[in-house]
Amino acid sequence: MGNCCDAVCGFFGRQKNTNVRVSLPAVCFVWQIAMIILFGVFIRYDEESDAHWAEHKRDHNITSDIENDFYFRYPSFQDVHVMIFIGFGFLMTFLKRYSFGGVGFNFLIASFGLQWALLMQGWFHSLDHTTGKIYIGVESLINADFCCAGSLIAYGALLGKVSPVQLMVVTLFGITLFAVEEYIILTLLHCRDAGGSMVIHAFGGYYGLAISWVLYRPNLHLSKRLNGSVYHSDVFAMIGTLYLWMFWPSFNSAITDHGDGQHRAAINTYLALAASVLTTVAISSMSQKRGKLDMVHIQNATLAGGVAMGTAAEFMITPYGSLIVGFCCGIISTFGYLFVTPFLEKYLKLQDTCGVHNLHAVPGMLGGFIGAIVAAAATESVYSKEGLINTFDFEGDFANRSVGTQGGYQAAGTCVAIAFGLVGGAIVGFILKFPIWGDPADDNCYDDEVYWEVPEEEESIPPVLEYNNHMIHKHQEISESNFSVEQS
Repeated sequence: MGNCCDAVCGFFGRQKNTNVRVSLPAVCFVWQIAMIILFGVFIRYDEESDAHWAEHKRDHNITSDIENDFYFRYPSFQDVHVMIFIGFGFLMTFLKRYSFGGVGFNFLIASFGLQWALLMQGWFHSLDHTTGKIYIGVESLINADFCCAGSLIAYGALLGKVSPVQLMVVTLFGITLFAVEEYIILTLLHCRDAGGSMVIHAFGGYYGLAISWVLYRPNLHLSKRLNGSVYHSDVFAMIGTLYLWMFWPSFNSAITDHGDGQHRAAINTYLALAASVLTTVAISSMSQKRGKLDMVHIQNATLAGGVAMGTAAEFMITPYGSLIVGFCCGIISTFGYLFVTPFLEKYLKLQDTCGVHNLHAVPGMLGGFIGAIVAAAATESVYSKEGLINTFDFEGDFANRSVGTQGGYQAAGTCVAIAFGLVGGAIVGFILKFPIWGDPADDNCYDDEVYWEVPEEEESIPPVLEYNNHMIHKHQEISESNFSVEQS
């Protein structure tokens, strides 16, 4: 028995080999070829993107091409697409030596993820059982981007500590789990979650945290010198923040019903985001003896209002209610970066590079429960009878569902998302522990040189006077000057 244990320990504790010359091309080529085959078998254009659109117009008395859903949805799709590739990508460039990995691997996994998402979501939501085909249009592209967002959030918790091959595995399982939990929450439980507080943020956050917990690195302090930012890396990360902040109203309203629901979702998100900026700045300033702001908080906690507003965005939460959500979430998220993340790392051995616990997991969970409360409190006098039916889709099998019951299912949906994230993440984490994926050693994390050709002029790291770490709150103050002048 002892020999077996020693063999297992020796297998998982083998010397790290970061050479992915065979494994990465193999995964990319094989999986892309698999996508081509599966698309050939299953994916077709829907009636609004097919060349038979002219016949469809005639048969349905449609008088103008402008009524094609493309013209309603494509502006929102553009905004969401920018968030996925630029917003999330540049938000992860804060590390002084991992900007290539932050943007480049974000690009890789999102490009694979959106293909796999079109298939997985298609099988669950739009498979035509008479033809065996999945019909896709512009709304399918938006939903595929949403699906990718869950895996990109998980990547934030793993940033700098995993190989690109591991990230492809994280995405493969993440997209699959997302499609299943989304089907359970939105179809079986009939929850409303336009902006994905539950299905995207709570799931993606806890999925990444669970993987990171299983992949705990006891000697990660050996890479401490690189687990921080420099001036220009924080500026690049702020570009990602601003793109996300500006386009979040589109994210939360992209797939809502045309008309008042979409209009309301954009307004509510807009206000929540604005409120979260002020409270983030206030708490960040209060946390330092001299009132200085921390870019870690400004880059991340300012977005918490948009995350928390995802579920209730299309509800009649009222404009001042949106401000309250943003106000509270800015405080909660900033406190998370100040106190919760260091606590989790020290006592629960949870190494969360980007702090997704504070930006996605907790605000997403809160957003799900906020949606449940607002749904349960809905009244016919506020929504009107037709408004209640349209907002909560009380039709067909759900025509007789009460708002109280709807609130209960909304809360249950939040729990389902968290459970899928934690359990699924733990399983994927154990898969990624096998020493076959080319991940870096504990003393070689957060460094682009492991997987990228880095230009020569960037190879030397200039001295940094202040250690800026996204994981640990800086308690000590740095004096105005570290130099003294001697009189000759």
